[in-house]
Amino acid sequence: MRVIVLGAGIIGVSTAWHLLERGHEVTLIDRQSDAALETSFANAGQISVSYCEPWARSGAPLQILKWLGQAEAPLLFKPRADWRQWRWGLQFLAQCNDSAFGRSLARLLALGAYSQQALHEVLAATGIEYHRLTRGIAHYFCDNRSLDEAAQAAEAMRAHGIERRVLDREGLLAVEPAFRGFAHRIVGGTFTASDESGDARLFTQELARRCAARGARMLFGRDIQGIDVEGGQARAVRIGAARGESSASNDMRLQGDAIVAACGAWTAPLLRPLGVDLPIYPGKGYSATVRILRPEAAPWVSTIDDEMHCAFTRLGDELRVAGTIELNGFDLSLDTPLARARCAMLVRRVEEVLPGVCDTRAEHEGGQPRFWTGLRPATPTNVPFIGRTRVPGLWVNAGHGTLGWTHGAGSGKAIAALISGEHAPIPGFGFLGMD
Repeated sequence: MRVIVLGAGIIGVSTAWHLLERGHEVTLIDRQSDAALETSFANAGQISVSYCEPWARSGAPLQILKWLGQAEAPLLFKPRADWRQWRWGLQFLAQCNDSAFGRSLARLLALGAYSQQALHEVLAATGIEYHRLTRGIAHYFCDNRSLDEAAQAAEAMRAHGIERRVLDREGLLAVEPAFRGFAHRIVGGTFTASDESGDARLFTQELARRCAARGARMLFGRDIQGIDVEGGQARAVRIGAARGESSASNDMRLQGDAIVAACGAWTAPLLRPLGVDLPIYPGKGYSATVRILRPEAAPWVSTIDDEMHCAFTRLGDELRVAGTIELNGFDLSLDTPLARARCAMLVRRVEEVLPGVCDTRAEHEGGQPRFWTGLRPATPTNVPFIGRTRVPGLWVNAGHGTLGWTHGAGSGKAIAALISGEHAPIPGFGFLGMD
C-alpha cells in the first residue's frame, strides 16, 4: 500500500518505520526542516512505562482550582474564549473518578509494556545511539503525606505487575546519591528499575534517516494544507511548496491508499473539516537544558521531583529539566512574563536540588541554558487515539500527551499492524469510534 504519514515526531517516524517493516510504500511529511523539531525536540527524556498515571483522578479538580493564577503551578488552566478548551475541561472532569482512572491506567500500562518491547526491537535492528540510560526512574517526595499517597499508588501498581519500590530517604539516596545535597528536604521516594531515559530528538532523527535509507519519501519543510476525501474515502493530501519556494506551482497533491495523521496537537484542527472531531487539546510544556559542570556529582538515574512536578534527566554532558502543563491554546511563546517565570523556575530548581553541579547562570551572566516549549497533545483520559476513523482510508496516531516518547515505538507498530489488516495488538485500540 501507499501510505502517507503526516507529522515527523516520534509518533510519525515510528509509524513510518513499522510500515516500511511491513513492506508498504511510505511518504513522510512535516512542516519543519527535519524530524523531531517540535513536541519531540526537548522533552523530559523519560521512557516512563511505570509512571503513567492519568492526570484525571478524584483529587485533581480541587488541586487545579488551588493552582489557578499561580505562575509556577504544575498544571495551569488558563481560561480562554475558546469553547473547545471548555469542552475538553468538562470531559476531563468527567474522568476524575476512580473507575475512569482505573480504566485509563490499565490501557496506558498495556500500551507502555508493548511499546518498550517494540523500542527494544528497533534498537536491536538499528543500533541507534541517543544517550540511552537503563537505570530506571526514581521519584522523590518532600512531605510525608505525598509519600504515603505514593505508597498507596505503588501498591495499586503491583496489581498490574509493576514493581515500584517504596524507599525511605536513605534508600532513595542509595539509588541516586546525587541528591544528597538536597537530602534535608527529601522524606523518601519510589523507584522502578525497568524504566529508561534518553534523547527523543536524537532517536527520532536517526530513525527518520534510516526510514529514508529504506526508501521512504521524506518531504520536510512542507505545510499540510488539507486532506481530500473523494467517494467517501480519504484519497490525497495537499501540501504547500517547500520553504523558500514562492511559486504556488510547487504545491503538491499526493495520493495514497491510507493516510495517517500523527501531527500531535495539530491533529484535531487538521481533521475537523472531515467531520472527525477528536478531543485533543494542547498542553504547553517547558524544559531547560543546562551544561553539567561536575559530571561526578550529576545524577545518572532520571528522577521526578514531586514538589515542583518536574523531571531531571542526564543526556550526555547536559542535564534536562522539564515539566509543567499549561492549558492555554496553541501558544508557543517563550517571551511572555508567564513563560519566563516557568522557565526560571526550572533552572532555579536545578540549583536548589543539585547546587553547583550545572551551569544555571542566565545568558547575560555567561551561562547558556537552552529553554524550550512544546505542545503536548492531551486527551481528557491521557489515552491516545490509535486507529482508523469513520472516514475510510484515514487513520490517527495522536493524543499521547506527556507520554509520546514512552509510547512512540509501540504506537507506531500498533497502527502499522492495523493498517496491514492485522488484529489490534493492544486491547482497546483500533477503531476511534469505540473510544
